[in-house]
Amino acid sequence: MQQLLSQLGIDWRLLISQAVDFSLILFVLWFFLYKPLLKLLKDRKERIEEGLMKAKMADERLHEIDIVRKEKIKEAEAQALEILRKTERDAKILEEKLLAKAKEKEAAELKDFSGILLAKEEASRRALDEESKKLIKTAIAKTVALSPELIDNALIEKAIKEAKQTI
Repeated sequence: MQQLLSQLGIDWRLLISQAVDFSLILFVLWFFLYKPLLKLLKDRKERIEEGLMKAKMADERLHEIDIVRKEKIKEAEAQALEILRKTERDAKILEEKLLAKAKEKEAAELKDFSGILLAKEEASRRALDEESKKLIKTAIAKTVALSPELIDNALIEKAIKEAKQTI
């Protein structure tokens, strides 16, 4: 065998020393490069898995938040609708109160206006009475051909009362 190796040009001492050198380099590379590189890859894989898990949890949380948001929107819409209905009821009640006050005010003003009309009517009647007295006095004076100072006021009053009764 040694002869075969020497004919092939292989020196067994050199082969052993190269095998030892290769083993040392392999051990050094494995210990200082391959192990840290594997650890780095393992850490990176764990961080990626952790990131994916956190992303999945964030998606689930986002979904839960979306559900809660929709519920809150429904509640807010229901509250807004209730507030709107309450406002409408309050507005109707206020409208009824305002209408009642307006009717009361209208009735009071109508009563006041009726009083004013009665007062004006009474004033007009007095003025008419005075004017009638003057006309009657003038008519009697012309009819009797007497002076207006001599005509009796009682006679004039009697004539006015009779005239009012016929009207």
